[in-house]
Amino acid sequence: MYEWVKVIHILAVISWMAGLLYLPRLFVYHCQVEAGSEASEKFKVMERKLLRGIMNPAMIVSWIFGLWTAHEIDAWSDGWFHGKLALVILMTAAHMMYARQRKSFEQDNNSHSERYYRFINEVPAVLMVGIVILVVVKPF
Repeated sequence: MYEWVKVIHILAVISWMAGLLYLPRLFVYHCQVEAGSEASEKFKVMERKLLRGIMNPAMIVSWIFGLWTAHEIDAWSDGWFHGKLALVILMTAAHMMYARQRKSFEQDNNSHSERYYRFINEVPAVLMVGIVILVVVKPF
């Protein structure tokens, strides 16, 4: 059973990461169109469907099956797991920040620049590198 739990966790993480890397990119392009325009309305639909249809479920499944995996291997006292958990909490915070940004676009109330979204687009990638290193190398 453990192998299947791990498979589901990995698939959910891949889906979550895809969304975390794509949503801010949509925000970059959304910044380039006029609020209320046809293009803006299309971006709103894409952003909402990505967040609600893919990212939110993938995040929830990642958490559930990740905690289940941690339980199966009794990782609670391992230093690498504490580090991974801290980075996953930061990833979840980034997810929530993106959800708030999506709402501001939905209300035609975005106050951030294209450059800002290009910068925050890198946050999940950096966190992912740290998480993978901790899980594979287990440096502590």
